[in-house]
Amino acid sequence: MTRKSLPLCGIIAMLWYVAMNIIVPMRYPGYDSASQTVSELSAIQTPTRTFWFILCIFYSLLFLAFGYGILLSANKNRKLRIVAIIIMVDALIGIYWPPMHQKEVIAAGGGTLTDTLHLVWAFVHLLLMLLMIGFGAAVFGKGFRVFSAIVVLIFFVFGILTTIESRGIEAGLPTPYIGIWERINIAAYMLWVIVFAILLIRRNNTYPQQRVLINS
Repeated sequence: MTRKSLPLCGIIAMLWYVAMNIIVPMRYPGYDSASQTVSELSAIQTPTRTFWFILCIFYSLLFLAFGYGILLSANKNRKLRIVAIIIMVDALIGIYWPPMHQKEVIAAGGGTLTDTLHLVWAFVHLLLMLLMIGFGAAVFGKGFRVFSAIVVLIFFVFGILTTIESRGIEAGLPTPYIGIWERINIAAYMLWVIVFAILLIRRNNTYPQQRVLINS
């Protein structure tokens, strides 16, 4: 039952993250999801930092459980084992994400080491996502591989748009669409995780006799 139920945590984690992005901005007066990034919800001295951090702990725990569920489902499938390890590492790293300062502080030259580390964490997270999708795409059929390739393409296109507009943060310039570009990338990633989880659940239900628990 654990092997069959834990993959559901991947779907729950994604839905939890969507809920976070709906509920938390409501507690931040003046926050604009179109022109502000998700990271700004947890920026230093924002009214939503603590609330976001608490909710993120539950998200990370759900994602960690998802990775463990994949590990239990992997049996001798090397690619599934790698995906499981990547997800668990990503979940553990995500429990604490160094915060950035608010835009106004960064634009005034008030950025510190924590802002640099925030970008490092973002780069590591992106690398882990790409590895996750790369190995995960190879687990299932051609249709899922094509879908995974489209998701990666979305990452590159909207990642470039996000990067270009993010230059306006240090320069103190408007960033009218940065939140949209970033959230498109996030949505693509969440959709990939949900589809992967569904396929894994179907795999577990269809071929239960071919898999055993890791410790058996």
